[in-house]
Amino acid sequence: MGLRSAWLVVVFLFLGVTVAKNVSGLNVWPMPKWVSRGHRRVYMSQDFQLVTDGSKYSDGSEILKDGFTRMLDVVKVAHVVDGDLSSVDKSLIIKGIHVLIFSPDDQLQYGVAESYKLLVPSPEMPDYVHLEAQTVYGALHGLQTFSQLCHFNFTSRLIEVHMVPWTIIDQPRFSYRGLLIDTSRHYQPVPMIKKVIDSMAYAKLNVLHWHIVDTQSFPLEIPSYPHLWDGAYSVSERYTFSDAAEIVSYAQRRGINVLAELDVPGHALSWGHGYPSLWPSKDCQQPLDVSNEFTFKVIDGILSDFSKIFKFKFVHLGGDEVDPSCWTTTPHITKWLKEHRMNGSQAYQYFVLRAQKIALSHGFEIVNWEETFNDFGNKLSRKTVVHNWLGGGVAEQVVASGLRCIVSNQDKWYLDHLDIPWEEFYKNEPLTNITNPEQQSLVLGGEVCMWGETVDGSNIEQTIWPRAAAAAERLWTPYDKLAKDPEKVAGRLAHFSCLLNQRGVAAAPLAGPGRGAPIEPGSCNAQ
Repeated sequence: MGLRSAWLVVVFLFLGVTVAKNVSGLNVWPMPKWVSRGHRRVYMSQDFQLVTDGSKYSDGSEILKDGFTRMLDVVKVAHVVDGDLSSVDKSLIIKGIHVLIFSPDDQLQYGVAESYKLLVPSPEMPDYVHLEAQTVYGALHGLQTFSQLCHFNFTSRLIEVHMVPWTIIDQPRFSYRGLLIDTSRHYQPVPMIKKVIDSMAYAKLNVLHWHIVDTQSFPLEIPSYPHLWDGAYSVSERYTFSDAAEIVSYAQRRGINVLAELDVPGHALSWGHGYPSLWPSKDCQQPLDVSNEFTFKVIDGILSDFSKIFKFKFVHLGGDEVDPSCWTTTPHITKWLKEHRMNGSQAYQYFVLRAQKIALSHGFEIVNWEETFNDFGNKLSRKTVVHNWLGGGVAEQVVASGLRCIVSNQDKWYLDHLDIPWEEFYKNEPLTNITNPEQQSLVLGGEVCMWGETVDGSNIEQTIWPRAAAAAERLWTPYDKLAKDPEKVAGRLAHFSCLLNQRGVAAAPLAGPGRGAPIEPGSCNAQ
């Protein structure tokens, strides 16, 4: 906490304002870093305005303006706000929000500053809310927090903010807070992907890991190799190159990076529908043919196309669950292996490392699933981020080796495991057994994974939420403010889940397994 923040604490204590580690009655998710509140109530003007005087950010791209408009929409939660303010003391009416952004740059990248400070109302302009941030993306988080402080009063028909004055000083604990979606096992329509992105922003998640293709289907247009999407389920279950660019832009305007995954050499059977020579043989169709130079030309072409639209510094190259038996039983590959003095395991290493070099040549840093580290970690590029999924204990080995890590252990953070309750998502700690500060800094963060075998557009939202929100707080909130007993935050998480429902997100009830249904009549908050 800086000197200004410490000074604020002293002033608030003097004025009798509540400063608490976990403010009673604060239904904000995820919990901010530092909060104080008062005991009064103010009302939002019906022409609530955005003011940016003094900000260094010009908002030429209108990221802030659009974020402000979205904030107003979710605050109203589709109600008609037509109450009469004429009888309300004018000193209790908030006319707008003054947003001060210190950086003129709106380039979104890993590690961008996401901190903000929110004052409701502003001490200098008591008829305005004050929001300041280093970047527009921190300001977007501040708008999300402010939206959760606002309440529609069904009697007065006005939007109210209770327990003012609020001071919230906030920043994320981890810079990588991800959600994986899988559009190979089941196609997800573009509007549904956008809905998922919107809901991620509500929970301050900031990376959409797009597992685009896999064994089952190849739905994305690749201009360099236009027959790859012959591997789509159908002609209507596809994404054009422009669709992908639109998804990236839509996410970026909400402060969310898109991590594209091209899983190689396994999980790639669908590639061969358009280019059969990528298969080891007609009867043995994956992993991709390691002996064929065309295989690597295709990977190069895909990553070249990716670099034109996926602007995140990382690309995910998969590398998991590779069974080399097709290589060791197919005559022309067996001959190649013998000529290159390789066995199946060595060919797997060769393939992964060559794919890494191609990605590096296109300016990407690399994410690989943990099998690559487990099998030949000392050979991986030092620009590799190892993605843990098989279980605990791997992250500490990765960072001890000097590589970076993302945590997604399947026993805690796989959303398709419907038997994992939200409490386990909340308790899963990415830094378990990692005590060295330098090694802790190598854990970029974590990611919850929504694998698509049993998920399509009809049930993806209720499978993601509210369990993903439990992980979102683990990744955002300072460690010492996280509840040691998840039940202590159950009421606040239930409130957030109901808030998602009110905003049009089909979050499931908190009680019961993932993707559960209400078991009896009752309030959303009690389920």
